[in-house]
Amino acid sequence: QVQVEESGGGLVQAGGSLRLSCAVSGRTFRTMGWFRQAPGKEREFVATISWLGDMTYYADSVKGRFTISRDNAKKMVYLQMNSLKPEATAVYYCAASGVNSATHRKSEYDYWGQGTQVTVSS
Repeated sequence: QVQVEESGGGLVQAGGSLRLSCAVSGRTFRTMGWFRQAPGKEREFVATISWLGDMTYYADSVKGRFTISRDNAKKMVYLQMNSLKPEATAVYYCAASGVNSATHRKSEYDYWGQGTQVTVSS
């Protein structure tokens, strides 16, 4: 069975850093992504990465501060978050897509993790 599981969330002060991890099992997904959802808001795109990691895209709000990466041998995807701002507080979701390149569209992701909470204090 396909499983997508996030971990690494927690409480961090503004300006601090946090690394999220995503373990994928059951099948191979060439494209992976991270999304986040704050209370009362829609789930929004954060970052995406292709199979080889040669194509990555980021939401404008996180460019230059967040880095998505993957280790296919370990079947892991990561999101390094630096210079965190209070507005980054949300539940972060890892997602898997059958698209053969990076995509920011929620509709193109087929499997989702249960989410991990990230809270940035001011």
